[in-house]
Amino acid sequence: MRVDLVYTYSKRLSCLCAFALVFFVVGFLEGKSGFCGESWQCVETKYAVIHYKHQESLRAFDDQINYTPGGWSLGNLFSSESGNVSGSIAKKVDGIFEEIQTILDMRGHVKKVTINVYSSKKDFHEAYFTITGAPCRIRAWYIFEVNTIYVNGEDVHEGILAHEIAHSIIDHYFSVRPPKATAEILARYVDEQLGF
Repeated sequence: MRVDLVYTYSKRLSCLCAFALVFFVVGFLEGKSGFCGESWQCVETKYAVIHYKHQESLRAFDDQINYTPGGWSLGNLFSSESGNVSGSIAKKVDGIFEEIQTILDMRGHVKKVTINVYSSKKDFHEAYFTITGAPCRIRAWYIFEVNTIYVNGEDVHEGILAHEIAHSIIDHYFSVRPPKATAEILARYVDEQLGF
């Protein structure tokens, strides 16, 4: 009787493990193919996962971020990514990220930051209210616990984005998260150095 019970439990455990493996593989493949959920799409970069709902939102976000990694060159003007919004914004976000790491001298492996791009002020404010329960009075924000930056794709610029990315880098670089005031001083230092 006891052997049958152990067999039954081990069989259930095997089925559960198989189900978990299938769930993991499907989730992994969907994540790699750009699936982010019912209504969100993704662009994955070296340092970030950018979530957006409409291609127009991503295009607006790309248009607002006026940054060319490595400076202006003829090569950038005629790059193969010309017209490719996903490639363009990935290049900009990763370039800003690397420049901030250099300024702060905080290089190394860091967890990818999520950037949620909202398509309008209304959607952005609704998201803020849903998360905080308070009216929105800011143009962007960052939440450490989920390592996520929230921006309105129509009302953002490279300086705002860099400031929020700096918070993510600072908060995840140290083994103990620095006090908010210290993190803010460092993020403002980044603002001054970048001069956006």
